[in-house]
Amino acid sequence: MLFADAPILLEHAELRLLTDWCDAASAEAWFAELVERTPWEQPSVHLHGRDYPVPRLVAWYGDPEASYRYSGLVHEPLPWTPLLAQIRERVQATVGQRLNGVLLNYYRDGQDSMGWHSDDEPELGRNPLVASLNLGGTRRFDLRRKGRNAIEHSLELTSGSLLVMAGATQHYWQHQVAKTRRPVAPRLNLTFRLVHA
Repeated sequence: MLFADAPILLEHAELRLLTDWCDAASAEAWFAELVERTPWEQPSVHLHGRDYPVPRLVAWYGDPEASYRYSGLVHEPLPWTPLLAQIRERVQATVGQRLNGVLLNYYRDGQDSMGWHSDDEPELGRNPLVASLNLGGTRRFDLRRKGRNAIEHSLELTSGSLLVMAGATQHYWQHQVAKTRRPVAPRLNLTFRLVHA
């Protein structure tokens, strides 16, 4: 058991949500600095013979060896900034594991989204731990079992919360951040992970 708080009970999943992992003032300051100083990109993915820009802005930071491939794209890491290095140290202390990369996703409004997927790339290893820090606006995070269409569980990810997915979660479950017509504030999500070179 990673933490003393109550876990999220889903079969074949190891999930924990720390709702007040960082205080509101820190979350607000981190959000402002990262949005302003990150060299954001909007890469395209190639599907069915066409290129589509991903519906959010992204940046990948990490140790020099932590190249990361997902959605057919290879991301070479930007060097850690002092702020991201500080946040990483704190996340590592919480989860008790080394983490050598972080993917930043910037959801500018409700039309920015992340489709159904699992963080199951080979370079993440057999049972990857993914620690997801949320800053800014609240968005709904949905989970469904692989091979099924129905959403089986949803979480409201608020600013300052840390969601940790570990164990066999990525083998059995997919997750998404769906588009919404509801007015939502801009949101920044930092997903820390260990990439095996």
